[in-house]
Amino acid sequence: MAARKKVKQRMKLVLFGFEAVVILVMLGVLYLVMNHSSEGPKVAEMDPQVLEIHEEIRQLKEEGGTMRGYRNIALFGLDAETDNQLYKSSHSDSIMIASVNLDTGDIKLVSVYRDTYLNLGDDYYWKATQAYFTGGAEAAVKMLNMNLDMDITDFVAVGYKGLRGVIDGLGGIYIDVDEVELQHINNYQIGVSNVLKCDYNPVKETGYQLLDGLQATAYCRIRYGGGDDFKRTSRQREVLKAIEDKAKKTDLVTLTKVFNDCIGDIYTSLDSGDILELLGDIAKYSIVDENGFPQESLRTTGNIGAKGSCVIPMDLESNVVWLHEFLFGDEYTVTESVKQYGRQIEEETSSYLKK
Repeated sequence: MAARKKVKQRMKLVLFGFEAVVILVMLGVLYLVMNHSSEGPKVAEMDPQVLEIHEEIRQLKEEGGTMRGYRNIALFGLDAETDNQLYKSSHSDSIMIASVNLDTGDIKLVSVYRDTYLNLGDDYYWKATQAYFTGGAEAAVKMLNMNLDMDITDFVAVGYKGLRGVIDGLGGIYIDVDEVELQHINNYQIGVSNVLKCDYNPVKETGYQLLDGLQATAYCRIRYGGGDDFKRTSRQREVLKAIEDKAKKTDLVTLTKVFNDCIGDIYTSLDSGDILELLGDIAKYSIVDENGFPQESLRTTGNIGAKGSCVIPMDLESNVVWLHEFLFGDEYTVTESVKQYGRQIEEETSSYLKK
């Protein structure tokens, strides 16, 4: 029983390691490519024909379309404990979409809550996290495209590496710890330190302060004091922004060392050409906004029978409209497919939500 508990704790830590890796991919891979390093991420071949990009969405990428000039990348944090589980049979416990405006360098982040009730393909509806488990990155990207009217063809996924080493390698990050968070952060540090078999430094006061890797990892895990997993996901994005801020102020030698420490845990569709295209002017990239899907006023939660506790988009169509307006800034009309999926979600969940 104790062993099972330890494995469960270790798997939870994966939620946060991938966010650090994403920033380091953006800042560190360019150095490796330019210097012809023999090491690099595990590169996947993605077939756009099976990724469920609707024809209407393809048209929005053309001249004058609202999605033209954007590159949308899926970010997956996995509960993988081995290299093989990077490819399949692991859950994407963290799911994000990073939308990059290639003209301005602005990046917007949207967390898709792992328990969101969506069409996983073949008209089977369950938690979004299950898509990666059954079909790997290709199935998870397909799930995002078909339910959210997206055009994603690229992804970054990582297994267990831990946020602690990355943040410590950067010299820590600055986070504003409030009174409620102070009540819980050290308890979470105890759990993390037990898994990593290391000591920890208690956080003793509130306010804007430098957190080390263990403290920041514990901060990411807090889900008490209001907000539950929604607030915890917000903390994850806060840490990602803090990493971005610190990484931009860190010298290239240090960045490269930290990047090399986690390179083996990265599985991605981005090859060197893709990365060079994104990193041609790295200084201009900046995270300017972040949010979560389903949107707060358009979601609920409930136990959906044997499928367990789920996050329910109360109106999938309205949520997708909100998502596109948030990412791309224009009014949007969803595809007929999204309308159909929304009706099915309502049909399958409404009786449970009325109880």
